[in-house]
Amino acid sequence: MQRRFANFNIWTVGAVIIILMLFLPNLTIVSGLFMPSNDNWEHMKEFVLRQFVINSLILTLATAFTTILIGLSLAWLIAQYDFPFRRFLKWALILPLSIPPFIGAYTYHGILNYTGIIQTTLREGFGMELDPTHFNIMNLPGAIFIYTLFLYPYVYTITQVYLSEQSASLIESTRLLGKGPWRTFFQVVVPISRISIIAGASLVVLEVLNDYGVVKYYGIQTFTTAIFQSWFGLGDLDTSIKLAASLMGFVIIILLIEKMLRGRRQYSYFSTKVRPLQLIQLTGWKGAAATGYGLFILSLGFFIPVIQLIDWTILTFGTIPMDEFMSYVTNSVFVAGLSATLIVIFALIVGNFARMIQGRYMKLLPKLTVLGYSIPGAVIAVAVVTAFIALDGYLAPLYVAIGLETTLVLSVSIVLLLTAYIIRFFAIGYNSIETGYDKIGTNFRDASRLLGAGPTKTFFKVDVPMMKGAIISGFILVFIDVLKEIPLTLILRPFNFDTLSTKAFQYASDEKIMEASQASLLIIGISALAIVIFYKILEKEMD
Repeated sequence: MQRRFANFNIWTVGAVIIILMLFLPNLTIVSGLFMPSNDNWEHMKEFVLRQFVINSLILTLATAFTTILIGLSLAWLIAQYDFPFRRFLKWALILPLSIPPFIGAYTYHGILNYTGIIQTTLREGFGMELDPTHFNIMNLPGAIFIYTLFLYPYVYTITQVYLSEQSASLIESTRLLGKGPWRTFFQVVVPISRISIIAGASLVVLEVLNDYGVVKYYGIQTFTTAIFQSWFGLGDLDTSIKLAASLMGFVIIILLIEKMLRGRRQYSYFSTKVRPLQLIQLTGWKGAAATGYGLFILSLGFFIPVIQLIDWTILTFGTIPMDEFMSYVTNSVFVAGLSATLIVIFALIVGNFARMIQGRYMKLLPKLTVLGYSIPGAVIAVAVVTAFIALDGYLAPLYVAIGLETTLVLSVSIVLLLTAYIIRFFAIGYNSIETGYDKIGTNFRDASRLLGAGPTKTFFKVDVPMMKGAIISGFILVFIDVLKEIPLTLILRPFNFDTLSTKAFQYASDEKIMEASQASLLIIGISALAIVIFYKILEKEMD
């Protein structure tokens, strides 16, 4: 036993270093609560902080409700019924996740505004003069509409997988007792799906709190916009840290509520063989209604925005120099690919460490690494900048000794951005890797060790080949999220370093929404392809 743990020292040291790197920067935000208040903070606290809280609450609660409504209904249709185009809709309904909400926001604004296709068609084609304010989407209800369309796949995907794996006996029992489809849905399906519904809705809430593009473009004041305004508008980092600490507290309250809502109730099977749900054939108007509902949501969340972006791209093709556009592509692929690679490597190390250690408290250490995903990007940006400025100050004598003219080296480099990406998205890669470790178990590893192979050789020869699906899935999911990320990239990117997402956001903010379409369409194309590949891997893993 002693020899076994001695062989794993290198894994332990590496895992602990990674855990500390991912967790400690966020402690700098907590210190913001103890900083002395300045005039900007007092002004915000007295006049606008209440509005930030109200707007954030409305956006999160309303979006959570609407995404649950759409995601759960679609998940139940796909899991329980067979109807025309079901196989297509099963994976296609995930595609709206490939469109960043801010791209959807400016696209729908372009469609609905005075010169957009809808009002233009009504005026010129039908001679109708309508009040343009009726089509205004740049408000709180409009933001909720946008978030719902492009975030409902979180609820749909998790719940649909869960329902598809449920035992048919529960549903069949309710039918034998004379309950109709509606009563079955509300009295059985909703309660047994509660954990998956809350898990999906929690991801939606965290995404809404993290978002900057939609609320900035629509002029809605939230915590995230306030952090940007105080930092870049007022040049006040201290107030930004206090706002970030307030937002972190807001997130912690939401996570505690989510924990309470989950409760301890579980639905599991120990003594009976789980038989998947048998699909019920829908024909006639019922089948048409199910297909129409799925296609309607898919059209709103994917086809309509993509068609509009294609039209704008055709109209503006060539207005952006090709070499400039390719630099955005190169930068995006570079940071997304490198971040995803580092996260997968770190996740493999931490995951391997997590399954080796014993003890309740020691096993809590790896869980610290996933906290970053529950913290909005703007908060992480403040934390990382504060930590790196302190680190540069500590390394200043070394910089002077080697002849550098500045003492700000790491805090203005690409390392700053990559570190923030790793902290923010590590949970996504780690969850995939952890699932892979759980699936392969420890029998093969133990057999390899008994045959005389060392831990490192066992890892590369046994564990990694058996976890290809989990590794690829983790890489794809992180790659997509980094590609779409806005707040972190806007705050932390080096000078003159633009990605597809930041450039699309800048064009849209400057009311050049047609020019923004080219970068936006490429983001969607890459993300959609990655989602399809991920779905195929997931489908293969489930078979």
